[in-house]
Amino acid sequence: MLIRGLAAVSVLILFHMPSSAQSASSSPPSDPQASSAPSPDPRFQAADVHASPFIPEPWMDGPHLEGDRYVVYQATMTGLIANAYSLDSANVQGGPSWLDFNRFDIVAKTASTTTSADQKLMLKALLSQRFHLVVHEGTAPMPAYVLKLGKDKPKMKPSDGAGESNCDFKQQAPGQPPQIAFTCHNQTMEQLAQLLRNTHGGGYLDKTVVDETGLKGSFDFDLAWTPSGGRDRAGAASISIFDALDTQLGLKLPLETAPRPVLMVDSVDETPSTNPPGTETTLPPLPLPDFEVAVVTPYKPDTPRRGSIGNGRLDIHGMTLRILITLAWDLNESNKDVIANEPPWLDKDRWDIVAKMSSDAAADAANKPPQADYQQIQHMLRALLTERFKLQAHMEDRPGTAYKLVAVSPKLTPADPNSRTRCTEGPGPDGKDPRMANAILNRLMHCQNMTMAQLGVQLQSIADGYIYNTVLDKTGLKGSYDFTLSFSSVNNMPGNVNGPQPTATSAQSSSTSAESLAPDPNGAVSLFDALRRELGLKLEQEKRPVPVLVIDHIEETPTPN
Repeated sequence: MLIRGLAAVSVLILFHMPSSAQSASSSPPSDPQASSAPSPDPRFQAADVHASPFIPEPWMDGPHLEGDRYVVYQATMTGLIANAYSLDSANVQGGPSWLDFNRFDIVAKTASTTTSADQKLMLKALLSQRFHLVVHEGTAPMPAYVLKLGKDKPKMKPSDGAGESNCDFKQQAPGQPPQIAFTCHNQTMEQLAQLLRNTHGGGYLDKTVVDETGLKGSFDFDLAWTPSGGRDRAGAASISIFDALDTQLGLKLPLETAPRPVLMVDSVDETPSTNPPGTETTLPPLPLPDFEVAVVTPYKPDTPRRGSIGNGRLDIHGMTLRILITLAWDLNESNKDVIANEPPWLDKDRWDIVAKMSSDAAADAANKPPQADYQQIQHMLRALLTERFKLQAHMEDRPGTAYKLVAVSPKLTPADPNSRTRCTEGPGPDGKDPRMANAILNRLMHCQNMTMAQLGVQLQSIADGYIYNTVLDKTGLKGSYDFTLSFSSVNNMPGNVNGPQPTATSAQSSSTSAESLAPDPNGAVSLFDALRRELGLKLEQEKRPVPVLVIDHIEETPTPN
């Protein structure tokens, strides 16, 4: 899943952030068991392995332990291999084209005290047994952002080594220019490189980051920069991650290609073997956790809107019921048509909710705090809304606005069929980045080995705010292609409209054709114009059944606490 930018509402970041970037720390949370020697040839007691259900904006949730269940959802094979072998996903090379595209869910049974090292060995064994994965170690020329010393001495204070090693994310004050900021203590340069990998440099870094500073020990420092999608709004205060590292820490981050250690995939099955007999008995569905107590109160104006979940607590402030419903049903919060029969106050009244999970929900034998994955959080929110606001709703297909993709004068490069099928934020092989010259062009996508049907599916996550449903492929183009697409996010277009609007000179109705958004003298380019100009493709609007959440009943005032 592409993260929808650094949203002003932090709860949206919370529930849509990939698991590798959820923590503000530059390294994974410490695990006292991780250093334990792994057991010989450990295996899961049972495992349910299957293809993930389709969701418009997938992201890997897990792996983590929930009591005696090892769970991971929406994981690519690359992500699974990288986790099993403790690698960056960029270091997993070779293999079939679907490695970065197909997604899988795994729910396995193991002891609740299983160490991190044993979990990885168990995952290795599962990949070998259920997918017949075969790999070998090697080296390959790989591009990477290389963290190096600048011309002068580094501008970081050596740490005294006392206290925890962490990087705390600094909340942004309302009304301030977009910014990503961390205060870091007792951090090594490898941990800084990990922080940059986890955050993707706020949209600047589409390759892995390696440390070649040669600096030993740990340091204290502050680091702040403008996300790539917010440089236009930051104006003169804008600073890229590259300039921030240079001016604030005295470090450079050039992109260099060199031989690097990799794990080569020799072979792997696209479809996992079927679950062994008895799996359903060994892994029966667990009762969903619930909130032991939930306090719902009207939002206090002039207080920050924020949200967090952890240690068995849900703590959100300033959320409308519309936002809560879209989170609970995994809907696109930008799509105003995704909810039907909604009362006018659904997007007006704001609420604070503080809830605590049941003390025995998902708690394991090691007395760890209760945990909940994203799917469980959704069900818990649904139950809370049902109980406190008497919400009754159902999903159904209703006539709505959707798009089809047609070919006008295609400008696409045939792909190497052996390359990975994927879309990544950032420059293509030529290294050109229009975002540096014109901040209003804040979206840059490079896709490779992509069919037009796959592009139609990907546009929902690539172009949030423009596209809310699968785009049907009507191009007639066969095969797979490589291409780069540069455009402006919908909030950078005139009027900040959601969806195509006809230009003043357009003779066609927007109900039948996706014409360009109104031109902007500052150089903003809509998705519709970019597809036509850069790829020779056109999005045409049409009416067809699309999924919506229909509200049957909801109360404006919640039941008393």
